[in-house]
Amino acid sequence: MIHFYLNGQYKQLTDLNPNTTVLEYLRLHERQTDTKEGCGSGDCGACTVMAQRLPTIDADVSDAPFYTLNSCITLLSLMDGHHLMTAAFIADNPEHHPDRALLHPAQQAMVDCHGSQCGFCTPGFVMTLASTYENHRQQVAKGTITDDLSYDDIVAAIGGNLCRCTGYRPIIDAGLAMSEIGRQRDADQTIAKDLTISLATDAMANSRQAVSSEISTITPALTQASRKLFIPQSIAELNQVLAAHPKATIWAGGTDLGLSVTQHLIDHETIVQLSAIDELKSWSLQDLSQNADAQSKGTNDVESEADSSTVPSLVLGAGMSYKQMLPVLEQYFPNFANLFERIASPQIRNMGTIGGNVANASPIGDLPPILLALDAHIHIRHCTAVDISDIDDADNTNNNDVHSNQASCIDEIIPLSEFFLDYKKTKLRAGSYVVSLHIPLMQDHQHLYIHKISKRYEDDISACLLAARLDLSADGTTIQNAKFGLGGMAAIPLLAAKCQQALIGQSVEVANFEQAAQMLSSDVSPMTDVRASREYRMHVMQRLIIKCGKQLVADVQAVDA
Repeated sequence: MIHFYLNGQYKQLTDLNPNTTVLEYLRLHERQTDTKEGCGSGDCGACTVMAQRLPTIDADVSDAPFYTLNSCITLLSLMDGHHLMTAAFIADNPEHHPDRALLHPAQQAMVDCHGSQCGFCTPGFVMTLASTYENHRQQVAKGTITDDLSYDDIVAAIGGNLCRCTGYRPIIDAGLAMSEIGRQRDADQTIAKDLTISLATDAMANSRQAVSSEISTITPALTQASRKLFIPQSIAELNQVLAAHPKATIWAGGTDLGLSVTQHLIDHETIVQLSAIDELKSWSLQDLSQNADAQSKGTNDVESEADSSTVPSLVLGAGMSYKQMLPVLEQYFPNFANLFERIASPQIRNMGTIGGNVANASPIGDLPPILLALDAHIHIRHCTAVDISDIDDADNTNNNDVHSNQASCIDEIIPLSEFFLDYKKTKLRAGSYVVSLHIPLMQDHQHLYIHKISKRYEDDISACLLAARLDLSADGTTIQNAKFGLGGMAAIPLLAAKCQQALIGQSVEVANFEQAAQMLSSDVSPMTDVRASREYRMHVMQRLIIKCGKQLVADVQAVDA
Protein backbone atom coordinates (compact mmCIF):
# COMPACT_ATOMS: atom_id res chain seq x y z
CA MET A 1 0.00 0.00 0.00
CA ILE A 2 1.26 3.49 -0.81
CA HIS A 3 0.19 6.63 1.07
CA PHE A 4 0.50 10.23 -0.09
CA TYR A 5 -1.30 13.52 -0.29
CA LEU A 6 -2.48 14.95 -3.59
CA ASN A 7 -3.27 18.66 -3.43
CA GLY A 8 -4.02 18.38 0.28
CA GLN A 9 -6.17 15.24 0.02
CA TYR A 10 -5.00 11.99 1.61
CA LYS A 11 -4.67 9.05 -0.80
CA GLN A 12 -4.15 5.37 -0.04
CA LEU A 13 -3.69 2.90 -2.90
CA THR A 14 -3.11 -0.82 -3.24
CA ASP A 15 -4.79 -1.96 -6.45
CA LEU A 16 -2.88 -0.10 -9.16
CA ASN A 17 -0.59 -1.06 -12.01
CA PRO A 18 2.93 -0.55 -10.60
CA ASN A 19 3.98 0.97 -13.94
CA THR A 20 1.58 3.91 -13.47
CA THR A 21 3.37 7.23 -13.73
CA VAL A 22 2.46 10.35 -11.77
CA LEU A 23 1.22 12.00 -14.97
CA GLU A 24 -0.96 9.05 -15.92
CA TYR A 25 -2.47 8.95 -12.46
CA LEU A 26 -3.14 12.68 -12.40
CA ARG A 27 -4.78 12.91 -15.80
CA LEU A 28 -6.54 9.55 -16.16
CA HIS A 29 -7.32 8.53 -12.59
CA GLU A 30 -7.83 11.87 -10.84
CA ARG A 31 -8.79 13.99 -13.88
CA GLN A 32 -6.25 16.60 -12.81
CA THR A 33 -5.64 17.88 -16.31
CA ASP A 34 -3.77 21.03 -15.29
CA THR A 35 -0.58 18.97 -15.62
CA LYS A 36 0.33 18.62 -19.30
CA GLU A 37 2.05 15.90 -21.27
CA GLY A 38 4.71 17.14 -23.65
CA CYS A 39 7.65 14.97 -24.68
CA GLY A 40 6.90 12.03 -22.38
CA SER A 41 10.63 11.58 -21.81
CA GLY A 42 11.56 14.06 -19.09
CA ASP A 43 13.06 16.66 -21.40
CA CYS A 44 10.57 19.50 -21.89
CA GLY A 45 9.28 20.12 -18.35
CA ALA A 46 5.64 20.68 -19.38
CA CYS A 47 4.58 17.95 -16.91
CA THR A 48 6.55 19.39 -13.97
CA VAL A 49 4.88 19.01 -10.58
CA MET A 50 6.02 19.89 -7.07
CA ALA A 51 6.46 17.54 -4.14
CA GLN A 52 7.45 17.70 -0.50
CA ARG A 53 8.55 14.69 1.52
CA LEU A 54 6.51 14.43 4.70
CA PRO A 55 7.69 13.12 8.06
CA THR A 56 6.25 9.83 9.25
CA ILE A 57 5.76 11.14 12.77
CA ASP A 58 4.32 14.35 14.16
CA ALA A 59 7.05 16.81 13.20
CA ASP A 60 7.45 20.23 11.67
CA VAL A 61 7.35 19.84 7.91
CA SER A 62 8.28 23.46 7.25
CA ASP A 63 11.96 22.53 7.06
CA ALA A 64 11.37 19.95 4.32
CA PRO A 65 12.32 21.47 0.97
CA PHE A 66 10.04 21.47 -2.02
CA TYR A 67 11.34 19.86 -5.17
CA THR A 68 10.18 19.42 -8.73
CA LEU A 69 10.01 16.30 -10.86
CA ASN A 70 8.96 15.23 -14.33
CA SER A 71 5.64 13.51 -13.74
CA CYS A 72 5.72 11.81 -17.15
CA ILE A 73 8.56 9.43 -16.21
CA THR A 74 8.18 9.25 -12.42
CA LEU A 75 6.34 6.26 -10.97
CA LEU A 76 3.45 7.23 -8.72
CA SER A 77 4.84 4.87 -6.08
CA LEU A 78 7.80 7.22 -5.64
CA MET A 79 5.34 9.70 -4.13
CA ASP A 80 4.77 7.36 -1.18
CA GLY A 81 5.05 9.51 1.93
CA HIS A 82 4.94 12.78 -0.03
CA HIS A 83 2.64 15.69 -0.64
CA LEU A 84 2.17 15.99 -4.42
CA MET A 85 1.07 19.37 -5.74
CA THR A 86 -0.12 20.60 -9.14
CA ALA A 87 -0.56 24.10 -10.54
CA ALA A 88 -4.27 24.25 -9.71
CA PHE A 89 -3.61 23.66 -6.01
CA ILE A 90 -1.08 26.37 -5.22
CA ALA A 91 -3.57 29.19 -5.81
CA ASP A 92 -5.87 30.02 -2.91
CA ASN A 93 -9.25 29.45 -4.57
CA PRO A 94 -11.75 28.02 -2.06
CA GLU A 95 -14.74 29.10 -4.18
CA HIS A 96 -13.30 27.58 -7.37
CA HIS A 97 -13.88 30.83 -9.21
CA PRO A 98 -11.14 32.32 -11.41
CA ASP A 99 -12.00 35.92 -10.48
CA ARG A 100 -11.92 35.22 -6.74
CA ALA A 101 -8.70 33.26 -6.58
CA LEU A 102 -5.58 34.56 -4.90
CA LEU A 103 -2.87 33.38 -7.24
CA HIS A 104 0.44 32.09 -5.96
CA PRO A 105 3.21 34.71 -6.43
CA ALA A 106 4.63 32.55 -9.22
CA GLN A 107 1.28 32.52 -11.00
CA GLN A 108 0.62 36.22 -10.43
CA ALA A 109 4.08 37.12 -11.71
CA MET A 110 3.52 35.08 -14.87
CA VAL A 111 0.30 37.03 -15.47
CA ASP A 112 1.85 40.43 -14.72
CA CYS A 113 4.94 39.80 -16.88
CA HIS A 114 3.07 38.16 -19.78
CA GLY A 115 5.02 34.96 -19.26
CA SER A 116 2.50 32.76 -21.07
CA GLN A 117 1.61 32.71 -24.76
CA CYS A 118 0.32 29.38 -26.06
CA GLY A 119 0.16 28.24 -22.44
CA PHE A 120 1.05 24.59 -22.87
CA CYS A 121 4.34 24.86 -21.00
CA THR A 122 2.97 27.32 -18.43
CA PRO A 123 1.88 24.88 -15.67
CA GLY A 124 5.37 23.35 -15.67
CA PHE A 125 7.06 26.75 -15.46
CA VAL A 126 4.67 27.80 -12.69
CA MET A 127 5.55 24.74 -10.61
CA THR A 128 9.27 25.28 -11.12
CA LEU A 129 9.01 28.94 -10.12
CA ALA A 130 6.71 28.14 -7.20
CA SER A 131 9.16 25.56 -5.85
CA THR A 132 12.01 28.05 -6.19
CA TYR A 133 9.98 30.74 -4.44
CA GLU A 134 8.86 28.51 -1.56
CA ASN A 135 12.35 27.18 -0.87
CA HIS A 136 13.75 30.71 -1.01
CA ARG A 137 11.07 31.89 1.41
CA GLN A 138 11.96 29.08 3.82
CA GLN A 139 15.63 30.12 3.76
CA VAL A 140 14.76 33.78 4.31
CA ALA A 141 12.57 32.83 7.26
CA LYS A 142 15.46 30.87 8.79
CA GLY A 143 17.82 33.80 8.23
CA THR A 144 20.23 31.74 6.13
CA ILE A 145 19.89 34.18 3.21
CA THR A 146 18.70 37.76 2.85
CA ASP A 147 19.07 38.47 -0.86
CA ASP A 148 16.26 38.25 -3.39
CA LEU A 149 16.33 35.60 -6.10
CA SER A 150 18.85 36.60 -8.75
CA TYR A 151 18.81 36.32 -12.51
CA ASP A 152 21.18 33.35 -12.31
CA ASP A 153 18.94 31.68 -9.71
CA ILE A 154 15.94 31.87 -12.02
CA VAL A 155 17.83 30.76 -15.13
CA ALA A 156 19.22 27.76 -13.23
CA ALA A 157 15.78 26.89 -11.86
CA ILE A 158 14.04 26.83 -15.26
CA GLY A 159 16.85 24.91 -16.96
CA GLY A 160 14.56 21.88 -17.30
CA ASN A 161 11.57 23.75 -18.75
CA LEU A 162 11.35 24.50 -22.46
CA CYS A 163 9.25 27.25 -24.09
CA ARG A 164 8.99 27.79 -27.84
CA CYS A 165 6.95 31.03 -27.68
CA THR A 166 8.30 33.61 -25.27
CA GLY A 167 12.06 33.48 -25.74
CA TYR A 168 12.17 33.10 -21.91
CA ARG A 169 12.65 36.81 -21.17
CA PRO A 170 9.15 37.40 -19.69
CA ILE A 171 9.37 34.12 -17.75
CA ILE A 172 12.67 35.19 -16.20
CA ASP A 173 11.09 38.58 -15.43
CA ALA A 174 8.27 36.72 -13.68
CA GLY A 175 10.74 34.78 -11.59
CA LEU A 176 12.46 37.99 -10.53
CA ALA A 177 9.12 39.60 -9.65
CA MET A 178 7.90 36.87 -7.29
CA SER A 179 9.71 38.11 -4.18
CA GLU A 180 8.29 41.62 -4.50
CA ILE A 181 4.77 40.24 -4.89
CA GLY A 182 5.27 38.20 -1.74
CA ARG A 183 6.59 41.20 0.20
CA GLN A 184 3.69 43.36 -0.91
CA ARG A 185 1.21 40.76 0.27
CA ASP A 186 2.97 40.55 3.62
CA ALA A 187 2.78 44.34 3.91
CA ASP A 188 -0.93 44.25 3.06
CA GLN A 189 -1.38 41.41 5.55
CA THR A 190 -2.88 39.29 2.80
CA ILE A 191 -3.31 35.73 4.03
CA ALA A 192 -2.00 33.37 1.39
CA LYS A 193 -2.23 29.61 1.24
CA ASP A 194 0.51 27.97 3.32
CA LEU A 195 1.88 25.08 1.28
CA THR A 196 4.11 23.92 4.16
CA ILE A 197 1.36 23.00 6.64
CA SER A 198 1.92 19.68 8.35
CA LEU A 199 -0.06 17.00 6.60
CA ALA A 200 1.58 14.06 8.35
CA THR A 201 -1.61 12.96 10.08
CA ASP A 202 -2.10 10.08 12.46
CA ALA A 203 -3.46 8.05 9.53
CA MET A 204 -0.14 8.21 7.69
CA ALA A 205 1.95 7.73 10.83
CA ASN A 206 -0.10 4.71 11.93
CA SER A 207 0.07 3.14 8.48
CA ARG A 208 3.86 3.54 8.51
CA GLN A 209 4.10 1.84 11.90
CA ALA A 210 1.97 -1.01 10.61
CA VAL A 211 4.29 -1.50 7.66
CA SER A 212 7.43 -1.38 9.80
CA SER A 213 6.01 -4.05 12.13
CA GLU A 214 5.78 -6.53 9.25
CA ILE A 215 9.51 -7.05 8.89
CA SER A 216 9.30 -10.82 8.54
CA THR A 217 6.60 -10.67 5.86
CA ILE A 218 7.42 -8.42 2.92
CA THR A 219 4.34 -7.87 0.82
CA PRO A 220 3.92 -5.86 -2.38
CA ALA A 221 2.96 -2.21 -1.93
CA LEU A 222 1.05 -2.25 -5.22
CA THR A 223 -0.45 -5.16 -7.11
CA GLN A 224 -2.65 -5.55 -10.15
CA ALA A 225 -3.17 -8.90 -11.84
CA SER A 226 0.27 -10.54 -11.91
CA ARG A 227 2.18 -7.24 -11.65
CA LYS A 228 3.57 -6.14 -8.29
CA LEU A 229 5.81 -3.52 -6.74
CA PHE A 230 7.84 -3.84 -3.55
CA ILE A 231 9.15 -0.95 -1.44
CA PRO A 232 11.67 -2.48 0.99
CA GLN A 233 12.43 -0.29 3.99
CA SER A 234 15.98 -1.50 4.65
CA ILE A 235 18.97 -3.23 3.10
CA ALA A 236 17.96 -6.46 4.83
CA GLU A 237 14.48 -6.33 3.29
CA LEU A 238 15.97 -5.51 -0.11
CA ASN A 239 18.20 -8.57 0.07
CA GLN A 240 15.22 -10.70 0.99
CA VAL A 241 13.02 -9.38 -1.82
CA LEU A 242 15.70 -9.78 -4.49
CA ALA A 243 16.51 -13.28 -3.33
CA ALA A 244 12.85 -14.17 -3.84
CA HIS A 245 12.44 -12.13 -7.06
CA PRO A 246 15.86 -12.06 -8.74
CA LYS A 247 14.41 -11.03 -12.13
CA ALA A 248 12.64 -7.97 -10.73
CA THR A 249 13.33 -4.55 -12.22
CA ILE A 250 15.25 -2.44 -9.68
CA TRP A 251 13.95 1.14 -9.66
CA ALA A 252 15.78 4.04 -8.03
CA GLY A 253 14.89 7.46 -9.44
CA GLY A 254 13.76 6.00 -12.76
CA THR A 255 14.95 8.95 -14.83
CA ASP A 256 16.05 6.52 -17.55
CA LEU A 257 13.92 3.47 -16.73
CA GLY A 258 10.84 5.68 -16.87
CA LEU A 259 11.34 5.93 -20.62
CA SER A 260 10.93 2.16 -20.89
CA VAL A 261 7.32 2.73 -19.80
CA THR A 262 6.52 5.88 -21.76
CA GLN A 263 8.57 5.34 -24.92
CA HIS A 264 8.96 1.57 -25.24
CA LEU A 265 5.60 0.74 -23.62
CA ILE A 266 7.12 -1.93 -21.38
CA ASP A 267 4.89 -3.17 -18.59
CA HIS A 268 7.34 -4.35 -15.92
CA GLU A 269 6.08 -7.46 -14.18
CA THR A 270 7.87 -6.99 -10.84
CA ILE A 271 9.46 -3.77 -9.61
CA VAL A 272 11.61 -3.31 -6.53
CA GLN A 273 11.72 0.37 -5.55
CA LEU A 274 14.71 1.63 -3.55
CA SER A 275 13.37 5.02 -2.44
CA ALA A 276 12.69 4.08 1.20
CA ILE A 277 16.14 2.63 1.99
CA ASP A 278 18.00 5.34 3.87
CA GLU A 279 21.18 3.25 4.06
CA LEU A 280 21.60 3.63 0.31
CA LYS A 281 21.37 7.41 0.63
CA SER A 282 24.17 7.87 3.16
CA TRP A 283 27.80 8.80 2.63
CA SER A 284 30.96 8.46 4.68
CA LEU A 285 34.74 8.74 4.58
CA GLN A 286 36.59 5.46 4.94
CA ASP A 287 39.99 3.96 4.32
CA LEU A 288 40.07 1.29 1.64
CA SER A 289 41.61 -1.04 4.20
CA GLN A 290 38.47 -1.01 6.35
CA ASN A 291 36.30 -4.11 6.54
CA ALA A 292 32.90 -4.22 4.84
CA ASP A 293 30.63 -5.57 7.49
CA ALA A 294 28.30 -2.56 7.23
CA GLN A 295 25.98 -3.31 4.37
CA SER A 296 25.71 0.21 3.00
CA LYS A 297 29.19 1.47 3.78
CA GLY A 298 31.65 -1.36 3.56
CA THR A 299 34.96 -1.47 1.79
CA ASN A 300 37.56 -4.18 1.99
CA ASP A 301 41.22 -4.78 1.24
CA VAL A 302 41.31 -3.36 -2.26
CA GLU A 303 44.31 -1.65 -3.73
CA SER A 304 44.35 0.51 -6.85
CA GLU A 305 47.22 1.36 -9.16
CA ALA A 306 47.60 4.70 -7.37
CA ASP A 307 48.34 2.98 -4.03
CA SER A 308 45.02 4.22 -2.70
CA SER A 309 45.17 1.79 0.25
CA THR A 310 46.49 4.66 2.36
CA VAL A 311 44.11 7.23 0.88
CA PRO A 312 40.70 7.82 2.47
CA SER A 313 37.79 7.24 0.13
CA LEU A 314 34.49 9.03 -0.17
CA VAL A 315 31.80 6.35 -0.04
CA LEU A 316 28.57 7.41 -1.74
CA GLY A 317 25.48 5.27 -1.27
CA ALA A 318 24.06 4.16 -4.60
CA GLY A 319 20.69 5.71 -3.77
CA MET A 320 22.02 9.25 -3.38
CA SER A 321 20.44 11.63 -5.87
CA TYR A 322 22.44 14.24 -7.74
CA LYS A 323 20.93 16.87 -5.47
CA GLN A 324 22.00 14.97 -2.36
CA MET A 325 25.50 14.40 -3.72
CA LEU A 326 26.15 17.98 -4.76
CA PRO A 327 27.08 19.48 -1.34
CA VAL A 328 29.29 16.48 -0.60
CA LEU A 329 31.14 16.75 -3.89
CA GLU A 330 31.46 20.52 -3.48
CA GLN A 331 33.44 19.80 -0.34
CA TYR A 332 35.67 16.98 -1.59
CA PHE A 333 35.64 17.19 -5.41
CA PRO A 334 34.75 20.78 -6.40
CA ASN A 335 35.68 20.29 -10.07
CA PHE A 336 33.35 17.29 -10.19
CA ALA A 337 30.57 19.30 -8.54
CA ASN A 338 30.96 22.12 -11.08
CA LEU A 339 29.73 19.79 -13.81
CA PHE A 340 26.38 19.20 -12.14
CA GLU A 341 24.74 22.33 -13.56
CA ARG A 342 25.32 20.79 -16.98
CA ILE A 343 23.92 17.37 -16.13
CA ALA A 344 20.30 17.01 -17.21
CA SER A 345 17.86 19.39 -15.45
CA PRO A 346 16.87 20.23 -11.86
CA GLN A 347 13.89 17.86 -12.17
CA ILE A 348 16.16 14.99 -13.23
CA ARG A 349 18.84 15.81 -10.67
CA ASN A 350 16.20 15.72 -7.93
CA MET A 351 15.35 12.11 -8.80
CA GLY A 352 18.32 10.51 -10.60
CA THR A 353 20.88 8.59 -8.52
CA ILE A 354 24.58 7.81 -8.81
CA GLY A 355 23.90 4.07 -8.64
CA GLY A 356 21.32 4.29 -11.40
CA ASN A 357 23.61 6.33 -13.65
CA VAL A 358 26.42 3.80 -13.27
CA ALA A 359 24.29 0.63 -13.41
CA ASN A 360 22.52 1.94 -16.51
CA ALA A 361 25.88 1.54 -18.29
CA SER A 362 25.11 4.13 -20.93
CA PRO A 363 28.20 4.97 -23.00
CA ILE A 364 27.20 8.64 -22.75
CA GLY A 365 26.43 8.71 -19.03
CA ASP A 366 28.02 11.75 -17.39
CA LEU A 367 29.30 10.18 -14.15
CA PRO A 368 31.15 6.98 -15.20
CA PRO A 369 34.02 8.70 -17.10
CA ILE A 370 34.73 10.91 -14.09
CA LEU A 371 34.55 8.01 -11.66
CA LEU A 372 36.89 6.02 -13.89
CA ALA A 373 39.42 8.84 -13.93
CA LEU A 374 39.24 9.01 -10.14
CA ASP A 375 39.99 5.27 -9.75
CA ALA A 376 36.60 4.61 -8.18
CA HIS A 377 35.57 1.18 -6.96
CA ILE A 378 32.04 -0.16 -7.03
CA HIS A 379 30.42 -2.28 -4.31
CA ILE A 380 27.90 -4.70 -5.81
CA ARG A 381 25.82 -7.36 -4.10
CA HIS A 382 24.40 -10.58 -5.59
CA CYS A 383 21.32 -11.73 -3.72
CA THR A 384 20.65 -14.97 -5.56
CA ALA A 385 22.35 -18.30 -5.02
CA VAL A 386 25.77 -17.78 -6.62
CA ASP A 387 28.70 -20.13 -6.48
CA ILE A 388 31.77 -18.17 -5.40
CA SER A 389 33.71 -20.05 -8.07
CA ASP A 390 31.53 -18.19 -10.59
CA ILE A 391 33.30 -14.99 -9.64
CA ASP A 392 36.00 -14.52 -12.24
CA ASP A 393 39.36 -15.77 -11.00
CA ALA A 394 40.99 -12.76 -12.57
CA ASP A 395 39.18 -10.56 -10.09
CA ASN A 396 40.82 -12.28 -7.16
CA THR A 397 44.28 -11.90 -8.66
CA ASN A 398 43.68 -8.15 -8.59
CA ASN A 399 43.01 -8.26 -4.83
CA ASN A 400 39.32 -7.52 -5.34
CA ASP A 401 37.30 -8.43 -2.29
CA VAL A 402 34.66 -11.16 -2.50
CA HIS A 403 32.82 -12.30 0.60
CA SER A 404 29.50 -13.60 1.82
CA ASN A 405 27.56 -11.29 4.13
CA GLN A 406 25.19 -12.19 6.95
CA ALA A 407 22.22 -12.46 4.59
CA SER A 408 24.08 -15.10 2.53
CA CYS A 409 24.53 -12.66 -0.33
CA ILE A 410 27.74 -12.38 -2.29
CA ASP A 411 29.49 -8.99 -2.18
CA GLU A 412 32.14 -7.71 -4.57
CA ILE A 413 34.14 -4.52 -4.46
CA ILE A 414 35.90 -4.10 -7.78
CA PRO A 415 37.48 -1.28 -9.79
CA LEU A 416 34.79 0.46 -11.80
CA SER A 417 36.90 -0.16 -14.90
CA GLU A 418 36.04 -3.86 -14.57
CA PHE A 419 32.31 -3.29 -14.10
CA PHE A 420 31.40 -2.42 -17.70
CA LEU A 421 31.54 -5.43 -20.02
CA ASP A 422 29.82 -4.40 -23.26
CA TYR A 423 27.08 -2.07 -24.46
CA LYS A 424 24.53 -1.94 -21.62
CA LYS A 425 26.14 -5.03 -20.04
CA THR A 426 27.79 -5.02 -16.63
CA LYS A 427 28.81 -7.40 -13.86
CA LEU A 428 25.30 -7.13 -12.42
CA ARG A 429 23.20 -10.24 -12.80
CA ALA A 430 19.69 -11.26 -11.82
CA GLY A 431 19.24 -10.34 -8.17
CA SER A 432 22.23 -7.98 -8.07
CA TYR A 433 22.34 -4.32 -7.14
CA VAL A 434 24.84 -1.53 -6.54
CA VAL A 435 25.45 -0.75 -2.87
CA SER A 436 27.89 2.15 -3.12
CA LEU A 437 30.70 3.87 -5.01
CA HIS A 438 34.11 4.38 -3.38
CA ILE A 439 36.15 7.35 -4.62
CA PRO A 440 39.71 7.92 -3.33
CA LEU A 441 40.11 11.52 -2.24
CA MET A 442 42.26 13.81 -4.35
CA GLN A 443 45.77 14.51 -3.08
CA ASP A 444 47.72 17.77 -3.42
CA HIS A 445 49.76 16.47 -6.34
CA GLN A 446 46.68 15.40 -8.32
CA HIS A 447 44.72 17.56 -10.76
CA LEU A 448 41.25 16.89 -12.18
CA TYR A 449 39.84 18.39 -15.38
CA ILE A 450 36.40 17.66 -16.82
CA HIS A 451 34.99 18.72 -20.18
CA LYS A 452 31.53 17.91 -21.54
CA ILE A 453 30.53 18.49 -25.16
CA SER A 454 26.81 18.74 -25.95
CA LYS A 455 24.53 20.66 -28.29
CA ARG A 456 22.92 22.55 -25.42
CA TYR A 457 24.85 23.86 -22.44
CA GLU A 458 22.37 22.38 -19.97
CA ASP A 459 19.63 19.76 -20.00
CA ASP A 460 21.37 17.76 -22.71
CA ILE A 461 23.08 14.42 -23.26
CA SER A 462 26.81 14.35 -23.93
CA ALA A 463 28.16 13.92 -27.41
CA CYS A 464 31.41 13.11 -25.63
CA LEU A 465 32.94 13.73 -22.22
CA LEU A 466 36.53 13.71 -21.00
CA ALA A 467 37.64 13.47 -17.38
CA ALA A 468 41.41 13.71 -16.83
CA ARG A 469 43.21 13.05 -13.56
CA LEU A 470 46.88 13.91 -13.71
CA ASP A 471 49.31 13.02 -10.90
CA LEU A 472 52.55 15.00 -10.65
CA SER A 473 55.85 14.36 -8.91
CA ALA A 474 56.66 16.21 -5.70
CA ASP A 475 58.45 18.99 -7.57
CA GLY A 476 55.56 19.34 -10.03
CA THR A 477 57.64 18.81 -13.15
CA THR A 478 56.88 15.20 -14.10
CA ILE A 479 53.65 13.33 -14.77
CA GLN A 480 53.71 10.24 -12.56
CA ASN A 481 50.29 8.90 -13.52
CA ALA A 482 47.46 9.84 -15.86
CA LYS A 483 43.84 8.72 -16.13
CA PHE A 484 41.61 9.72 -19.05
CA GLY A 485 37.96 8.68 -18.58
CA LEU A 486 36.07 8.74 -21.87
CA GLY A 487 32.34 8.98 -22.48
CA GLY A 488 30.62 8.76 -25.85
CA MET A 489 33.69 7.27 -27.53
CA ALA A 490 32.90 3.54 -27.38
CA ALA A 491 30.18 1.06 -26.46
CA ILE A 492 31.08 1.51 -22.77
CA PRO A 493 32.67 4.22 -20.64
CA LEU A 494 36.37 3.42 -20.53
CA LEU A 495 39.90 4.61 -19.86
CA ALA A 496 42.24 5.65 -22.68
CA ALA A 497 45.05 3.31 -21.68
CA LYS A 498 47.54 4.15 -24.43
CA CYS A 499 47.05 7.90 -24.09
CA GLN A 500 47.65 7.53 -20.38
CA GLN A 501 50.79 5.47 -20.84
CA ALA A 502 52.20 7.99 -23.31
CA LEU A 503 52.19 10.67 -20.59
CA ILE A 504 53.63 8.71 -17.67
CA GLY A 505 57.15 9.88 -16.90
CA GLN A 506 56.89 12.86 -19.25
CA SER A 507 57.49 16.48 -18.32
CA VAL A 508 54.60 18.89 -17.91
CA GLU A 509 54.60 20.33 -21.43
CA VAL A 510 51.80 20.85 -23.93
CA ALA A 511 53.82 19.06 -26.61
CA ASN A 512 53.65 15.83 -24.63
CA PHE A 513 49.86 16.08 -24.47
CA GLU A 514 49.76 16.66 -28.22
CA GLN A 515 51.70 13.44 -28.73
CA ALA A 516 49.49 11.55 -26.27
CA ALA A 517 46.37 12.77 -28.08
CA GLN A 518 47.58 11.10 -31.26
CA MET A 519 47.38 7.75 -29.46
CA LEU A 520 43.61 8.11 -29.00
CA SER A 521 42.81 6.30 -32.24
CA SER A 522 44.60 3.26 -30.81
CA ASP A 523 42.35 3.32 -27.74
CA VAL A 524 38.90 3.89 -29.27
CA SER A 525 36.99 3.92 -32.54
CA PRO A 526 33.92 6.09 -31.93
CA MET A 527 30.67 5.73 -33.86
CA THR A 528 28.55 8.22 -35.78
CA ASP A 529 25.06 8.92 -34.46
CA VAL A 530 22.56 11.77 -34.21
CA ARG A 531 24.69 13.61 -31.66
CA ALA A 532 28.02 13.66 -33.48
CA SER A 533 30.02 12.02 -36.23
CA ARG A 534 32.91 9.67 -35.61
CA GLU A 535 35.37 12.21 -37.00
CA TYR A 536 33.99 15.01 -34.86
CA ARG A 537 34.21 12.96 -31.69
CA MET A 538 37.78 11.92 -32.37
CA HIS A 539 38.92 15.45 -33.23
CA VAL A 540 37.18 17.07 -30.27
CA MET A 541 38.45 14.52 -27.78
CA GLN A 542 42.02 14.96 -29.00
CA ARG A 543 41.67 18.72 -28.62
CA LEU A 544 40.26 18.25 -25.12
CA ILE A 545 43.28 16.16 -24.11
CA ILE A 546 45.53 18.98 -25.31
CA LYS A 547 43.34 21.50 -23.48
CA CYS A 548 43.84 19.55 -20.27
CA GLY A 549 47.58 19.80 -20.85
CA LYS A 550 47.35 23.57 -21.22
CA GLN A 551 45.28 23.80 -18.05
CA LEU A 552 47.82 21.69 -16.16
CA VAL A 553 50.71 23.84 -17.37
CA ALA A 554 48.85 26.98 -16.29
CA ASP A 555 48.08 25.52 -12.87
CA VAL A 556 51.70 24.47 -12.31
CA GLN A 557 52.95 27.90 -13.34
CA ALA A 558 50.45 29.54 -10.98
CA VAL A 559 51.82 27.47 -8.09
CA ASP A 560 55.41 28.32 -9.00
CA ALA A 561 54.55 32.01 -9.16
